[in-house]
Amino acid sequence: MAEKKIRLRLDKLTKIYHTPEGEFEAVHEVSLEVQDREFLVLLGPGHCGKTVLLNMIAGLEAPSSGSFYLDEKEVRGSHGAVGMVFQKTGLMPWKTVMQNVELGPKMAGEDKKTRRERAKKYIDLVGLSGFENSYPSQLSGGMKQRVGIARAYTNNPEILLMDEPFGALDAQTRYAMEDELIRIWEQEKRTIIFVTNNIEEAAYLGDRIVLFSECPARVKEIYEIDLPRPRNNVDPNFLHIRQVIAANTDLAL
Repeated sequence: MAEKKIRLRLDKLTKIYHTPEGEFEAVHEVSLEVQDREFLVLLGPGHCGKTVLLNMIAGLEAPSSGSFYLDEKEVRGSHGAVGMVFQKTGLMPWKTVMQNVELGPKMAGEDKKTRRERAKKYIDLVGLSGFENSYPSQLSGGMKQRVGIARAYTNNPEILLMDEPFGALDAQTRYAMEDELIRIWEQEKRTIIFVTNNIEEAAYLGDRIVLFSECPARVKEIYEIDLPRPRNNVDPNFLHIRQVIAANTDLAL
């Protein structure tokens, strides 16, 4: 079997904030290797530092110490190979679905025909064909997240960061979006790093799960999820994995 390529490597990433009350450490010396085309889930309690870690990878925040490497080249600041999907989609309400999705390539100076063709490809891929001229106010929460995913893919990232993108959705929509995300990932095969505080969601989506401690975020355990896809969340093997992870954390099942 061919050795898997390491796409992203984190080396003792640490984030300390200096506040009027003193120093506050959000992330403590996190070291990780992320494989090419892997679906990696970062799991941990709320406000433990997962989002801060993701922001450092995205270049939105600078680490206090430590480094990270993309294809073994050190990265500082934002990088075009990394895209991000937030829980709050941040869609521009005065722009249509098409205009929101094509925004990145437009700002990069790409010609209209090329960027629209690529935007249309990903609008179709996320299941929004026919909604190109709709505005965000006309879309459901799940549809808005689909727009956010299409927008991220249209920027052609090698690594897609997703910060609890389904956290604000109702349970039924959340399950549907998880299935959609796996379908898109299997078709596109980009590397995904997905943040959640939901054990079931982590086990349903991830190739591996990195379990974090309470703040400051430290790597507590890493789980390999050797289950075939599509996964069945009532299968005994799936339930066993949930129980094993739950026994190592205070997170609810």
